[in-house]
Amino acid sequence: MRFSTVLNVIAQDAGRLAARLRSFGELAWLAEGRAFDIGFDGDPAAVLQAARAAAGDLAAEADINVVATAGRKKKLLVSDMESTIVSCECLDELAALAGIGPKIAAITERAMRGEIAFDGALRARVALLKGLPVAALEQVYRDKVKLIGGARELVATMKANGAKTLLVSGGFTYFTARVKDAAGFDEHQSNTLNDDGKVLTGTVGEPILGREAKLKALERGLERFGLTAADALAIGDGANDLAMIERAGQSGGLGIAFHAKPLVAAAAGVTIAHNDLRAVLYLQGYRDAEIVGG
Repeated sequence: MRFSTVLNVIAQDAGRLAARLRSFGELAWLAEGRAFDIGFDGDPAAVLQAARAAAGDLAAEADINVVATAGRKKKLLVSDMESTIVSCECLDELAALAGIGPKIAAITERAMRGEIAFDGALRARVALLKGLPVAALEQVYRDKVKLIGGARELVATMKANGAKTLLVSGGFTYFTARVKDAAGFDEHQSNTLNDDGKVLTGTVGEPILGREAKLKALERGLERFGLTAADALAIGDGANDLAMIERAGQSGGLGIAFHAKPLVAAAAGVTIAHNDLRAVLYLQGYRDAEIVGG
């Protein structure tokens, strides 16, 4: 029997959760001991609430979500970069080299929580970097920019199954161009950090690409590739990712809050808080044997 919805459970020790959730239906393992599905046709919100309650204390270490089975493997991936595909915030790392790390990090945190507008926060932070040698960009990329576990597998597996992959960031092209190639994305989009050839000028190219630009990138991708919202997967962690996450979560698409700020996690239909990016593949129903490079 084909179910309309599945309860998707991902944890480092999913076997213990399986024992508590067997009453919800038959388990289908996606990754032995780490991820499984339970198909059902009931009310998704009610089943999710009941499953998290049944998981008890183990829910604090697991990602438990419900996803529709129709069109589960998505055809367009639109992903944030910093703290989503890579583990750092590049601007904060530049600030650390400039000796003003705490000052800029505080602005970054407020912007990502949605407390202040992204555009103004970016201009303010970049202005504080005026005079920083351009060589600092290479130092940050070399020493601090590391792919989060599962990033290459996520992109490669989705591309192998016909998906288009877009890296969109409120950060800077110096980094997105390199991360695009490192992770295997088809395209990238971000802001331009201005310099005079030797040092940063303290300005950023206009218009600034933030929350609305990310949403537009998703919409353009759907139009360019002849897709619908149900084919889209958007993932990010900050407030400027929320519009694209909410849009992708409509009409059968998948909008994912990844180790996200509370505002984003509360608004997103699906959350990953305890696992790496392979979880995005399990959410789409991929099994370990189907993961490219896994």
